[in-house]
Amino acid sequence: MSQQLPQNRHPDRPPSRHRADGSTRLDSYVDRYAARTQGMTASEIRALFSVASRPEVVSLAGGMPNISGLPLDVVGEAIADLVAHRGSTAMQYGSGQGDPRLREQICDVMRLEGIEAHPDDVVVTVGSQQAVDLVTRIFCDPGDVVICEAPSYVGALGVFKAYQCDVVHVEMDEHGLVPSALREAIAHVQAAGKRIKFVYTIPNYHNPAGVTLAAERRPEILEICREADVLVLEDNPYGLLGFDEEPYRALRADEADGVIYLGSFSKTFAPGFRVGWALAPHAVREKLVLAQESATLCPPSFSQMVVSAYLDKHDWLGQIKQFREMYRERRDAMTGALDDMMPAAARWNVPTGGFYVWLTLPDGLDAKAMLPRAVTARVAFVPGTAFFADGFGAQSMRLSYCYPTPERIREGVRRLVGVIEEEVELRHTFGTGLGTARTPGLNRGYDGPTTDLT
Repeated sequence: MSQQLPQNRHPDRPPSRHRADGSTRLDSYVDRYAARTQGMTASEIRALFSVASRPEVVSLAGGMPNISGLPLDVVGEAIADLVAHRGSTAMQYGSGQGDPRLREQICDVMRLEGIEAHPDDVVVTVGSQQAVDLVTRIFCDPGDVVICEAPSYVGALGVFKAYQCDVVHVEMDEHGLVPSALREAIAHVQAAGKRIKFVYTIPNYHNPAGVTLAAERRPEILEICREADVLVLEDNPYGLLGFDEEPYRALRADEADGVIYLGSFSKTFAPGFRVGWALAPHAVREKLVLAQESATLCPPSFSQMVVSAYLDKHDWLGQIKQFREMYRERRDAMTGALDDMMPAAARWNVPTGGFYVWLTLPDGLDAKAMLPRAVTARVAFVPGTAFFADGFGAQSMRLSYCYPTPERIREGVRRLVGVIEEEVELRHTFGTGLGTARTPGLNRGYDGPTTDLT
């Protein structure tokens, strides 16, 4: 005799689990998860993708590289040649540290930023995002402190939160991380008896702030960290994408033992291959390889060998030059549109490289609260709160100019300005009840670390 299923129950769906009081849980496994999963939340950027990808919406939100100028015929030929002549190797497991030839080429790439390194100290990762994860995994216990710029990269903040780190933000200005603020933050944390595991910094063409750490500040930042015995995690995916100058000298170029350097081919080649790397002191390298092997066994051999073939057979430096010119044109389109249309009370930076403009709204406006109305007006951005671990950033937003055409950028700014003007008018009509926004760092009076360390 066949067993009859309860009414309204799908045959492939397990029965709901019930609490002792008879109520039904949405997640029947909630009591089984590790404590660290409480720090796993969807980023505000990923939550925007389904909306921002609609063709009628001008997305100034995502930081997707524009690979329209990439010579796909050359890439296709390289892949076909790789499969024909080395396919059995490319589609097999590889080294946990990464392909030896690619590691040599990575050293050539880093040499453009003054880094002299040995391939043995390079660990290939699944994008530089995995490198952030691996470094955090091998260094951080719950409650350890990571010092980050204010604002900071949302992907790294997600990693730090997932590993239950305490994030302490430090002020930036138009010249990057402020040395005196860093010194004060380190002293404050150490006085509270907490362990600082590293300072996480994006020195060049910052994501999201768009600023670059001034050359004269770099030795001071290194000296402050050296004196405090604090490691520096230098994340540099945009370093070769400056518009008007040669690449800046990396922090790692002047401090081999105290800096772990992260790089990526996502911005200078193509993100779909997911190839990044970490350059670390020898002892740290060993731990990173072990962590990599436990996570993935090895980074994908096929992706690495495609990137290696591209670097061998194509004028990749010339290709980067074309990318720089394309992004400069888009930067000019955005800043020109902001100059022409944005209310006088708004403020923004003019980046000299990379993908992003950091915009601060007129006083009293909240970018996150404004986002639904912006999406209705068919324009998307990322609210500043995504880039802080402590609730700040409501008055600011990140605008990306890397992907849309110049014409779409100008149209997106026009739509955004319309939303802002409506918000300002509502504020004038109904008074200050719309709320005020307090934003540190680049915008207004950041008065030191905000994380409670007691």
